[in-house]
Amino acid sequence: MRARYGVPLTLTAVGAAGLAYAAGFEVRSFRLRRVTVPVLPRGMRPLRVLQVSDIHMVSGQRKKQRWLQSLAGLRPDFVINTGDNLSDPEGVPETLDALGPLMEFPGAYVFGSNDYYGPKLRNPARYLLERAQGRHGLNGNAPAVGVVHNPWEELRDAFDAAGWVGLSNSRGRLKLEGIEIALTGLDDPHIKRDRYAEVAGGPESGADLSLAVVHAPYLRSLDAFTADGYPLILAGHTHGGQLCIPFYGALVTNCDIDTDRVKGLSTHTAVGQTSYLHVSAGCGTNRYTPVRFACPPEATLLTLTARD
Repeated sequence: MRARYGVPLTLTAVGAAGLAYAAGFEVRSFRLRRVTVPVLPRGMRPLRVLQVSDIHMVSGQRKKQRWLQSLAGLRPDFVINTGDNLSDPEGVPETLDALGPLMEFPGAYVFGSNDYYGPKLRNPARYLLERAQGRHGLNGNAPAVGVVHNPWEELRDAFDAAGWVGLSNSRGRLKLEGIEIALTGLDDPHIKRDRYAEVAGGPESGADLSLAVVHAPYLRSLDAFTADGYPLILAGHTHGGQLCIPFYGALVTNCDIDTDRVKGLSTHTAVGQTSYLHVSAGCGTNRYTPVRFACPPEATLLTLTARD
């Protein structure tokens, strides 16, 4: 009996333990990533940027709410929210409660597909199949039907009332004690809402720094921002792969970026230009797949320093 059933039972036990860890511990093991990026003009003081992404708030997630509230203690110069705040149509009040202390700071935001639409139950293995077939989001897939519409307008109105700058296919500026930050953003490429032609033209003259912001780091958006000369692009969406293999990394990115750049700081090159790219692994998950493995939920404090 031992020879016949011992190995399957052991594998079952290991799998169950891994699932319990992924769903019971790691998915709530919030971390702060710290990154330094040399993109400022010489002589300019460092700037601290807090990036939050992919909150995917579901009613009742108290620990996530408290952790997000605590990030205000970092006292960033400004906040960038790279979208997918919701995973529950009823989650807007708790999302705003969690972000309330951060909304006391200057900030800007873009939305992701989950801000507009509620998630649908789907087989996680489809992400692997879509990657193999080169299909991502609505880029090659059939349009979503029968989806739940989230009350994203309530989020937008609250962010705007707090003074955060909406960057969905638009430009904006933040003023920080004599420093002007120009921001250019896109609506979510994952559902083909990006309209780069509406914001093309590159960094604005007269600003001390120009940044690019987008939810999903699809190559067409990264290529456009980089070719236009933006020194730093901020994105989210990938969840860092969400279910990763230790010592190997992510299997999927849920977009057409490579897995080597699924999270953290890297670079992107297009038409002879190079930009820094930071992709946040985010701090939440789709409500139907509330697990993370070898990829803890996170926010990022980016310290922008002078160029070498």
